[in-house]
Amino acid sequence: MKPFLTANWRYLAMLNYVVDPIIIAPLVPPGTEIDYENGETFLSVVGFLFLDTRLLGLPIPLHRDFEEVNLRFYVRKKSADTWRRGVVFIRELVPKHAIAIVGRTFYGEPYLAVPMKHDIEHVDLRVKVEYSWRRGTKWESLKMKASGEPQNIPAGSHADFITEHYWGYTCFRGGCSEYRVNHPRWKIWNAESFELRADIAALYGEQFVETLSRPPRSAFIADGSPIEVLLREQLS
Repeated sequence: MKPFLTANWRYLAMLNYVVDPIIIAPLVPPGTEIDYENGETFLSVVGFLFLDTRLLGLPIPLHRDFEEVNLRFYVRKKSADTWRRGVVFIRELVPKHAIAIVGRTFYGEPYLAVPMKHDIEHVDLRVKVEYSWRRGTKWESLKMKASGEPQNIPAGSHADFITEHYWGYTCFRGGCSEYRVNHPRWKIWNAESFELRADIAALYGEQFVETLSRPPRSAFIADGSPIEVLLREQLS
């Protein structure tokens, strides 16, 4: 199947919080269930670069390279005798209105277009990433620093749980839809420092304030890779 979208995802800053499943239960798409790691499930704030973005193989002028920051949680869906492990997005920030419209129209994803910028330094085995967005007159940001060489992600590890979900699920037109995201396994740097500076209640909702105000379970930067997003399929 020809992918709907191709791109490079690079420098994924991933901040991961244990969340009470009661908080996210109302957002679980029909036919899926919350995915757990050792009895816990997670919210992740993820910032990254979209590079060389193409729709149906065609580059879109002025829309090839941009930032995204999203809030997501983890679900799974039974398919035959296997589980498809996926993510559900609560909010996705991008800097281009056309990108937000495509995401909402074709995938039912909760995109919001806001002014954004990034600052990335990767010099002499030191990595610093910062993704910023403006709502109204105020800039908010996700920042991380790390050092050394990126490390392979052990199978079955916590980082494996966070990064190796290859399906997207959304409530779309009264039912559930799914799409596959293909990419090779990533490597990660464990963050030495991190900061999320945002008005959580205004950006994501009051129900997430307590969770995202606590210390995260983990923080790391994934190196990223080329990716493919396949066409969405309506399931119900």
